[in-house]
Amino acid sequence: MAAKAQNKARDAATTDMYFALVKSFPLRPLRSEAELDAAIAVIDGLIDRDRLDPGEEDYLDVLGDLVKKYETEHHPMEPLSDADMLRHLIESRETTQLKLARATGVAVSTISEILSGKRRLNRNHIEAFSGHFRVSPAVFMKG
Repeated sequence: MAAKAQNKARDAATTDMYFALVKSFPLRPLRSEAELDAAIAVIDGLIDRDRLDPGEEDYLDVLGDLVKKYETEHHPMEPLSDADMLRHLIESRETTQLKLARATGVAVSTISEILSGKRRLNRNHIEAFSGHFRVSPAVFMKG
């Protein structure tokens, strides 16, 4: 009986937090850059927290979808080349071509040729790099 009461109280608190978020920033389509900026500020505030309750997680998920929809419509991005994606992963992970070569077994010269656009990624490269960076192989495929 006590467990049911605790679960009910926790569910009510979760619902209260969710509705408080909706009241402060309603979940509706974003229509301006100002609304986009405000939505991103709310998202930043939520992801800076150590822990979110299920209602906050749901709110964050839906708000993230609204931001993505707005940005896709108003700020479309050209797909990155496989070389640009690899360059981004190397830089964002603060690694080097040499370290990547050692970790993946792909020759440094091959990595250099890929990054300079002289060579395209093949299936083995994609498998090695996606495994190393722990990303989907799809990030290396355009379109």
